[in-house]
Amino acid sequence: MIYIPPFTISAKAISMIAEISALIERYAIRLEQHDALKLRKANKIKTIQSSLAIEGNTLSESQVTDILDGKKVVAPLREIQEVKNAIATYDIFAKLDPFSVNDLLKAHGLMMAALVDKAGQFRHGGVRVFAGTQAV
Repeated sequence: MIYIPPFTISAKAISMIAEISALIERYAIRLEQHDALKLRKANKIKTIQSSLAIEGNTLSESQVTDILDGKKVVAPLREIQEVKNAIATYDIFAKLDPFSVNDLLKAHGLMMAALVDKAGQFRHGGVRVFAGTQAV
């Protein structure tokens, strides 16, 4: 006994199936893009927070997220500025040439804007590292 389906396969049915399949694929791609954007944002936040923490910034990932989202954060102004500067630098990172002195100075200028005098310039004097009051 041969099974006979209760419908007829026609060119119109095949066309509709192909259209539905294409719509499902576009939807799946949008979901993947949304997930990828969320992952990129999470990586950006972790990178910024951990990089600044090495230098003594005490802001949490949550606070970095709030700054990135334009929300108010109660914290030392210097640390907030460090995060804002890191965000600005992170956003142009892909456009920088790692072998360009000018791009190095540009990145330094962004990272240190409103934090040090002469951001984006080479130092003209020596620098010391201190442990308490003693230079090491």
